[in-house]
Order: sequence, then structure tokens, then C-alpha cells
Amino acid sequence: MRSTTRVQMIIETLRAHPEQRFTARELAKLFIERYPQEIAEKRLNPRYDTEEKLIAQLAAEIGGGRTASAKITCRNIATKDKPRPRLYYWEPNPEQASDADPAVMQLTEVASNTAASSEAAALSEHELYPLLIEYLSEDQGLQCLRIDERKSRNSKGKGGNHWLHPDIVAMQPLDQGWNSAVRTSAQYSNQSSVRLWSFEVKKTLSKSNVRECFFQAVSNSSWANFGYLVATDIGNDVEGELQMLCGLHGIGVLLLNTDSLFDSQIMIPAQEKPSVDWQSVNRIVQENSDFHDFVEQVGHYQQTGRLIAVEWNK
Repeated sequence: MRSTTRVQMIIETLRAHPEQRFTARELAKLFIERYPQEIAEKRLNPRYDTEEKLIAQLAAEIGGGRTASAKITCRNIATKDKPRPRLYYWEPNPEQASDADPAVMQLTEVASNTAASSEAAALSEHELYPLLIEYLSEDQGLQCLRIDERKSRNSKGKGGNHWLHPDIVAMQPLDQGWNSAVRTSAQYSNQSSVRLWSFEVKKTLSKSNVRECFFQAVSNSSWANFGYLVATDIGNDVEGELQMLCGLHGIGVLLLNTDSLFDSQIMIPAQEKPSVDWQSVNRIVQENSDFHDFVEQVGHYQQTGRLIAVEWNK
């Protein structure tokens, strides 16, 4: 499908919802609803054989040059980049918006973001780990553990564990509240009662480091059902790259808001893998005692259905 068609989709969809603001993913979902015939061709591509892959690809196509073209074609198309993720909306008075004093607009934006930016900048990457664990446990209902790479044996020699360890791992128990008969039956099926998550944490994603950070997350986290790259700041010019990479490799992106923790958000959901790569899990277990404890607690839960609270979220 030609870029001009996608540009028209952006314009028409925002015009139809003048009171709302959308992320690229939300616009992509609207495209699927509004333009089923145009999207049908995209569905034939085996690379987009699931709804999630299709949404991720459409979201990636919205950014960059297509958004710029939409703004040139129609002055009512507007975007807001802070706080992330980027929001797309219909500006009913573009003349007034464009006539605003750029210096005043810049000062207003700086003032509204200085406190959060300063706090995030002052924190080290290691200081982000307990914040992420708090968010994941309280908001997402995950049972988390920190994996300390310093506890690894390094049996493979110098560089042997490069990009091996995720920063945070988590278990999502699916059978909480299930009837005991259902839980017992599930134990003898091929379906696991848990999902395993993995997180690679970075302070900032920019054009200069986004691919390196992303593929570190791929290496560290692709063993899990869900793998995520986490950052406190994401450059305005890397969202399109992230959408493309995530669509190809299934890793998700989480924006951690250190100023207002529970306003953190999953910018790009990870694509679920139906099974855990236990060969990769075994490789990490052999090297790292924290990861061994994690797998041990997962096994304990699967056998007993009981969570030992003191063993998690630390």
C-alpha cells in the first residue's frame, strides 16, 4: 500500500475523532476497524500472521515520514511528544497553535518536564531496578526478582556471559483464584500455569544506542514468554526504529516514569511466545545463582500453587 494512502488514513481518522488523542498503536487499531479492505492486503503477508504483529507494523508505518506528510497535507494534524509516547490529534485551530511564541512554548514544555527529567537523570541504572519491581508487582501483578550479574560464575571466561543476564525477571501466575480441580487438571495438560517475563533496563534510548540496547534485550530476554526493553527516557527520533524492531523480534518497550511511577506505560507490548526456551534458561541457571533461585521458585509454585512472599519482589 502506498504511503499516500496511509497518510490519508491518518488525516481521516483524526478528523473523525477531533476530541481525542491517540498513540500510534491506538491509531493502528482504528485503521483496522475503519479500513478493512485496505488492510486485507497487509494481512496476506506471513510476517503479520497475528493481530499483534499487524498492529505493531501499522503503528510503525504511522510515524516518521508519513506523519510529516500528513502535517504538510493537512495543518490540523498535530502531535505531542512529551511526555512519551507520542500522541496524535486533530488541532481545530492550527493558525492559533502555529502563531504561538516558540520561545514561550519551549519554556512551558521545559518547565513541565524539568522535575521528572532531573529526577530520572540523577538515578543510576541500578537505582531503577527497585522502582521497576514496585511498578511491575503492584500494577502488573508480577512476582519479580533482580538478577545480579556479579553473582555469576563466569565459567565461560572473559566475555563468555556477554548479554546473557536480564536485569529483572518475573513470574505471572495465571491460576490464582482457580478452582482446585481446575488447577489439578491443568497440571496434567500441556498448558503452563505461569508466564515468565524478562526485562532489560536502560536509562535513555537515543539514535546512538537504540539498536545496541534493543539487541541486548533480544539476547537477554528472548528465552521468556514476554521480553521487554525498559527506559526512563526515549528520544523523539527513535520510536519508529523501535516499532520496526519490535515488530520483527517480538520484544516490547516499557517507559518507566520515575516521577509518577504508576503513570509508567507499555509503549509497545511484547509478542507472547507460546513456550519458554528452557535450553537458554539452563544456560543462565548454570552461571547465575539469582537466576537459579528464580527458576527454583517458579518450580515450587507450579508444584504447590503457593507463593512464598518473602522470596519475591526483591
